Parts: sequence; structure tokens; C-alpha cells
Amino acid sequence: MSRLLAGKVVVISGVGPGLGQALAKLAAAEGAKVALGARNGDYLAQIAGEIEAAGGKAVLRPTDVTQAEQCAALAETALQAFGRIDGLVNSAYNHGHWATCDVANPETWRDVYDVNCVGALRMAQAVLPAMRSTGGAIVNVSTMSTVNPFPGESAYAASKGGLNAMTRHMAQDFGRFNIRVNAVRLGWIHGAPVRGYIDAQVAGGRGRDAVIGEITGRIPLGRIPGEEDCAKSVLFFVSDYAKVVSGASLDVNGGQYMPP
Repeated sequence: MSRLLAGKVVVISGVGPGLGQALAKLAAAEGAKVALGARNGDYLAQIAGEIEAAGGKAVLRPTDVTQAEQCAALAETALQAFGRIDGLVNSAYNHGHWATCDVANPETWRDVYDVNCVGALRMAQAVLPAMRSTGGAIVNVSTMSTVNPFPGESAYAASKGGLNAMTRHMAQDFGRFNIRVNAVRLGWIHGAPVRGYIDAQVAGGRGRDAVIGEITGRIPLGRIPGEEDCAKSVLFFVSDYAKVVSGASLDVNGGQYMPP
């Protein structure tokens, strides 16, 4: 059976302990050659090593998406190693401070936007020269908080809301190069960041079952979506099964938010 991403070269930013590493491993398992970017070079090396140990192909480049030259270097690393770029997944993110809008410090929002929205633009522009002749797919990883507010995520959600709007403009502007651009709005993901949130709540005196039950009680499927399942939804947009889909936003949250 042919693998979903067989023969493709996929660049992934934000390869950290959460969704990023799941995206990298799954893309490789589905046949893609992957180029991994994040600020933590040691962690990148660990994930690349795991991918290669499993029979996959991976290269890495420490990358801060707030720096255009580092974004370009990641794209060049992919080109030098594999000769082409077929997909880009923008998963780098900065959550910012937990603060509601009434007490948020506006001066701290700039850094959040610079990663979550402008960083995705820098990465898209970095891969554009390679994709102009071959076409490809860009997927912007967004959040359910842009449409279903969660207290304290004002800066994060606002920056990802900008990413949502930019996704549609990118789909229009890049379409003439046969480049598709889509967004995935993710809810709770049962990975390292959410486990950290649960542990923090427990450390504050709450019962673990109560914290998890509060989360799953809002999700019709009754469980926190797993990292690999969420990664599958993201990578669908890179695959040829989404060959004529562009400018779309896919909600992946177990049914917690259902758009009209």
C-alpha cells in the first residue's frame, strides 16, 4: 500500500515536544523526507535520529522563525539534501503570557505575533522559490481559541486569528504557483503541553480525574484528541487527497467547537 506522503519533501517548523515532533515522525512514517526546524538544536537532533533509526530520511536546521535568514537557511537545507520542497507545515508557536484582555500587557503581544503569524509568512516566503516551479502545499497550524475563546489565551488566539486571515490571502496569492494553503484549527491535544497544564492544576490542589473530566466533558467524543490523530489531520492537507483544497480551515477538536 502506498504511503500518504510517499516521494514528498516536507519542511516542518516548530518541531518541539508537543505536536511538532508528532508531525515530523508521522510525515516520515508516511514516506516523506523531512526537514526539521526549531530553536532547540539538540532536540531536533534527537527527533531526526529517531526518524532515521526507524528508516526515514531527515535533516535539521536550528531555526528561529522571527529571523528571515534562518527561515531561508532551513529551506536551503531541505533543497540541498533532497532537491525539492513539496510541503511546509508552520507549527512554530509562542503562547505568550496567560492573561485575559482586561489585564493583558499589549507590549508583550508583539513577540507572540512575530512567531505565530509573521513567522509563518517568513517560512512561506522562504519555501516559495522552490515551490514556484513544482507547486506544493502549506499548512498553518492554528487554534480553536480563535473561534471558541479560552480564558487567558487572548494574545495567542489573536495572533492565530491573524494567521487564519493570512491563510486565505496566501491561498489567493500563491494559487497562481499551484501552491495550496490551508489552516487547521486544533483544540486540546493530549501531548506534553496539555499534560503540563494538567500537572500544574494538580499541583495547585485539584484532583487529576476532575481536571481531565472538566476537559473531556466539553468534548462530544469524550476524550482529549491524541497528538498522532491531530497530526494526521494536518498532514492530510499536504497529501494529494487535498489536491484541490485551498483557503480552507479544518476544525480538529473532537466536536468541542462546531462552526456554523
